[in-house]
Amino acid sequence: MSSRPNWDKYFIQISREVAKRATCDRGMSGCVIVKDKRIISTGYVGAPSGLPHCDEAGHLMKTVIKDNGKKSQHCVRTTHAEANAIAQAAKHGASVNGATLYCKMEPCLDCCKLIINSGIKRVVCEKKYHAAKHTRDYFQQAGVALQVLNNEIEEYPDQ
Repeated sequence: MSSRPNWDKYFIQISREVAKRATCDRGMSGCVIVKDKRIISTGYVGAPSGLPHCDEAGHLMKTVIKDNGKKSQHCVRTTHAEANAIAQAAKHGASVNGATLYCKMEPCLDCCKLIINSGIKRVVCEKKYHAAKHTRDYFQQAGVALQVLNNEIEEYPDQ
């Protein structure tokens, strides 16, 4: 007999399915926004609607210099899964105020700010993100609960 997953594991598993729609093989993440144990929106990594995806046009790479002086490469063609899920909710008139967001890793700082401003109150991630220090600080200051299920850090090529 299989064990029934708790709600957090259930929605994380669904976010993994959503991630299969991602169109950037570097990001491959999905997001589910839930309110009262009901899915109100999903999002995955992909280019803005109507624009070419990485699958079609290739990556749009940007070199970033980290605080320690090390350079890393990031694809900037896409919108992150968290931002896409919030945008989809807004587009269809679904309030995310007071909701929980489930995603692959701790959100980047830009997505963190969108999460705070949209009224989401809890974020559950599967893994840590190597550049999430400011995200953790912002969430704490804003009163957004952050729960990371696995202490593993998500790794990217050219990170």
